[in-house]
Amino acid sequence: MRERTRRQMPNIGELLALLRRKPGADTRRERSLARAANVEDLRLRGRRRTPRAAFDYVDGAAEDELSLSRSRQLYRDIEFIPNVLRDVSGCDPSTDILGAKAAFPFGFAPTGFTRMMHHEGERAVATVAAECAIPYALSTLGTTTPEALVQTVPGGDHWFQLYVWKDRRRSEALIDRVAACGFRTLILTVDLPVAGARLRDVRNGMTIPPNLTLRSIVDAGLHPTWWFNFLTTEPLAFATLESMNRAGATLVEMTSQLFDASLDFTDLAWLRSKWEGPIVVKGVQNVADARRCVDAGASGIILSNHGGRQLDRSPTPLRLVQPTVSELAGDAEVFVDGGIMNGGDIVAAVALGATAAFVGRAYLYGLMAGGEAGVRRAAQILTDDIVRTMKLLGVTSVSDLTPDHVRLPLR
Repeated sequence: MRERTRRQMPNIGELLALLRRKPGADTRRERSLARAANVEDLRLRGRRRTPRAAFDYVDGAAEDELSLSRSRQLYRDIEFIPNVLRDVSGCDPSTDILGAKAAFPFGFAPTGFTRMMHHEGERAVATVAAECAIPYALSTLGTTTPEALVQTVPGGDHWFQLYVWKDRRRSEALIDRVAACGFRTLILTVDLPVAGARLRDVRNGMTIPPNLTLRSIVDAGLHPTWWFNFLTTEPLAFATLESMNRAGATLVEMTSQLFDASLDFTDLAWLRSKWEGPIVVKGVQNVADARRCVDAGASGIILSNHGGRQLDRSPTPLRLVQPTVSELAGDAEVFVDGGIMNGGDIVAAVALGATAAFVGRAYLYGLMAGGEAGVRRAAQILTDDIVRTMKLLGVTSVSDLTPDHVRLPLR
């Protein structure tokens, strides 16, 4: 005969223990962010909390958004090849990036208009980068001045991303300004001679700062916290582009008015003469250009198609890593960005030969989801992914990662 199930009265103390808050999640926002299991969860939370035009500016890409979708799909299609029976009780994910120690093999990429996504903006992102001991690059299109960033986060590895202006005197003055602030590395972005056709922005009537229209007023009712912060904090403005701080400016207008479409390799040599530290060229999309940039004085190359935001159907940067590393043969460091949504993506890029990867949208989703706390959660997700993936591959240091750990799909 089957024995009857024995039951007992629940223990109140045990029930209360189950209801305790998760350690480290003290506020309602932090508890909500702690439930985000991956970057996509942060993306969905950020979409709910941010006006459509601002969210689509981050989330969208050029034309049919094929370049972005192909980059993400390639990371999804990667096949990892683990080694078993390796001692992975310890794991060191640190690496050297342009002569400086980084705790993890990635950095936070430069992004424009960051305070439009959340009023805490660049300072929040730089704070988290410093906590993680990784580089952060402030954009020419940033909404925080170089001086304010360094004052707020004095101990970070600060890089500055430069668009060369038609007025070279202003470019030189900006270079001198960021050098005086102590920025270590200069990123020259070279893939924006004209603005890409970002159709979501066109359809949303996207301007910087956002214009108050009937649509935006209706949107305010759906995102009251964002609009309250927007209206009650310092005005959203370009920190290094004072002449563009007027209502209704679009990216196309700014690009055509300010940025120099005649930029060529001789200008890279000019920049080398003006900057004493490392120069990284961002936006390289073929091996031959990578070689020419290094011959002209670049210390590093970021293989990038601008997150798919410029030329749609451009090369997928991850596929360029191995041939570029082979061509440069140690003459410069190779980085990659675009499509990264998981720390495993970063591990794959490094295994293929990249020194490190740069992420942009991933931390912006966190920023939109919860300000500095959201960026911190995004960084935690990525760093946890990195360590877990390395251990599951059977490696305990970044230097142990090799192309033998990754199989790319055939085209």
